[in-house]
Amino acid sequence: MDQVGRNNRRNRGGREEHQLGASVGWARSEAAPDGDWLVRSVPGARATKLYRCPGCDHEIQVGTPHVVVWPADETGSVVDRRHWHRPCWEARTRRTLTRRR
Repeated sequence: MDQVGRNNRRNRGGREEHQLGASVGWARSEAAPDGDWLVRSVPGARATKLYRCPGCDHEIQVGTPHVVVWPADETGSVVDRRHWHRPCWEARTRRTLTRRR
């Protein structure tokens, strides 16, 4: 089995994920109906800033574990990164985005 084959797996939602830089905790790619994304987990100890989740429009408090996501085709773009609560990210295809005006 090649390296790519060993790193592929199915997550709970049945989407295929590819592990990128998993050994150093960098990011993983997710292919989903809403596109291909790079996803990085942020543990609570590393969450040192306040962010607003685009899924629920609530704040992600300092110390709260969450995920950072950006389009897979824009891997180097800081502008496209968004911080999400993990449950909001996982539910994004089942509900619409909430935006504050």
